[in-house]
Amino acid sequence: MDVFVARSLDEIRFWSRIMKEHALFLGLGFRAEDTQLKSEANRFYTIFENIERRSHEYQMDADPNMIKDFNTEVRVATTNIWAFKRMVLGLILQCKLPGGTNFPLLVDHVSREANYFRNRLDELNSGTLEPLPDAIIDENVFFLKIMADHAKFIGHLLDPSERKLVDQAKEFSNDFDTLMFQAADLSSMRPQSQTVPLLSQFVDENRVSVKSLRDFKKTARDLIEECRIKSIIHPLLADHVFREAERFLYILDMFDQSLSGVKVNKREILHS
Repeated sequence: MDVFVARSLDEIRFWSRIMKEHALFLGLGFRAEDTQLKSEANRFYTIFENIERRSHEYQMDADPNMIKDFNTEVRVATTNIWAFKRMVLGLILQCKLPGGTNFPLLVDHVSREANYFRNRLDELNSGTLEPLPDAIIDENVFFLKIMADHAKFIGHLLDPSERKLVDQAKEFSNDFDTLMFQAADLSSMRPQSQTVPLLSQFVDENRVSVKSLRDFKKTARDLIEECRIKSIIHPLLADHVFREAERFLYILDMFDQSLSGVKVNKREILHS
């Protein structure tokens, strides 16, 4: 099996679905009169739905050159949806979409994920992999912010009468803000901070918190699907944030294995 092909398809299968769902969520948050923005969001939904479908049609023994071309094509689409998201963010921050329900932080959040995805595709195609110690810090800096944002969104989209769940979401938000600052500190202390004991402790501590948040998201998702709690959270959004927590956990597990001396393919770690 070609590792480049496997990692490329894994990234595209996961992130194209995420991009498709971003388009759906943005579209739901526009006002009825924002017909052009809704139309553009629908167009991106179709583009990434098609990319996702095609990614599952490729086999692991596909020609690497063909996959490289596919990566390039997906990168263009991802750059375009990133630009759309940043444009929408500008409109919201200039108060040009009053009454819409897309939080500015949510739009910024989904644009950061698009930027992460296109950077991944660039790294895969160019074969420029970060050294493992840098990858451990950078992946955590990125994903800890994503998890902190998720906790904030959940807290704001639950009905205010769900006091206990709102408080839990707030606790997770504070926990991940703290972890995020710790990650930023470890990052600014580079390269001296990149010792195995420090990185190992960093990964372990983050993993404990991510597992707790993942379990909270799973419970919330199940309760929302069964209509057992009051919220304005779309069931697909609940599943969406759960899948991203699972993704982060998978990456942390790979880092943990590599730091424990288990032989793991470095490309597989960096592009999980």
